[in-house]
Amino acid sequence: MKSQKPKEHYVNNKEFLAEMVKYKEKCASAEKRGRRQPPITNYMGECFLKIANHLSYRPNFINYTFKDDMISDGIENCLQYVTNFNPDKSNNPFAYFTQIIYYAFIRRIQKEKKQAEIKQKLLSRVDIQEYETIDGDDLTYHNSYIDYMQKNMTEEKPKKEKKIKKKTKSKLELFM
Repeated sequence: MKSQKPKEHYVNNKEFLAEMVKYKEKCASAEKRGRRQPPITNYMGECFLKIANHLSYRPNFINYTFKDDMISDGIENCLQYVTNFNPDKSNNPFAYFTQIIYYAFIRRIQKEKKQAEIKQKLLSRVDIQEYETIDGDDLTYHNSYIDYMQKNMTEEKPKKEKKIKKKTKSKLELFM
């Protein structure tokens, strides 16, 4: 039988923590000298990219057409908040940046939903009939996408009502 290799994680948390400690030291020395914040290392960038890519395959993020935008937003937020990570408080940069990316994904989904609602409202205001025919053409054309959007975005879906079960008396209760 083959001996199984230990499963390697796509981001080594110990190495990532060591890299973050070095980066924080560089930031502190740059701040003392009055210089700008140093750029992140390639390893840190790779870690951010790996975390964002892997998180995008979770079932709640996988089928969005704007997945690349979600990943970009996640990496951008990691770069924005990289100096906020404190190795003295936490020794788990993987979890810290995963949460940052997760919430960046949620914000992107909310933005895209708002944009879809705006598009739907604009489509509902446009008189579709004037765009459906060509001069001299007696046939009318059916735009299934617009119909689908109007049907599914404007109708309020009825909420399911909870059924209240009537309590029936048992035979013993009836006897008494």
